[in-house]
Amino acid sequence: MNGDKATSVADSINEDGGRAIAVTLDVTDKVQVRSAVEKAATQLGDFNVIVNNAGLGPTTPIESITPEMFDQVYHVNVAGTIWGIQAGVEQFRARHHGGKIINATSQAGVVGNPNLMLYSSTKFAIRGLTQVAARDLAKEGITANAYAPGIVKTPMMMDIAHQVGKNAGKDDEWGMSTFSDGIAMGRLSEPSDVANAVTFLAGHDSDYITGQTLIVDGGMQFQ
Repeated sequence: MNGDKATSVADSINEDGGRAIAVTLDVTDKVQVRSAVEKAATQLGDFNVIVNNAGLGPTTPIESITPEMFDQVYHVNVAGTIWGIQAGVEQFRARHHGGKIINATSQAGVVGNPNLMLYSSTKFAIRGLTQVAARDLAKEGITANAYAPGIVKTPMMMDIAHQVGKNAGKDDEWGMSTFSDGIAMGRLSEPSDVANAVTFLAGHDSDYITGQTLIVDGGMQFQ
């Protein structure tokens, strides 16, 4: 939804010799998602991969959840992913070829995390709908997989840690430690760690993989 930031990223890709456009949209709106995907396919000449990664991760102690919060988080995280899958499949079919659907789940969608009932439950849902899409679309040469980041150095994660610490009467460092203490590799994830995994799922090396969740968490969860 941040048009300026999206344009900056697209500009940097174009300057490096790639081709990119920036499109702003609200992923809770099915029409906007379909329009954005169609615009990308038309202007860039084809459509082969869609990554559904928009998400909200508010801290939600059980007693704090309201109907309004539920609607917002589920519409962004779950409905937005479904609309993206639909729009991607429409373009794959229109061009008479297969494609790749890649959905963002989380280590919190592998094992429930404290104080994250809404976020964790949406990420469990995304793993389930990814598996359904994989079964339903395999005969068309369309794969569907998910990636599950751990504790990544992003503003959203820092905000979650702050809220968890605040709820417990502790500081931000304590809040982050509740998530990071169990990382086998002993460090938080860089965004590039996750991007590399998504690149694998988007490329031909993963052509025989579908319905899976690739955990990219430095060794927090073992499945």
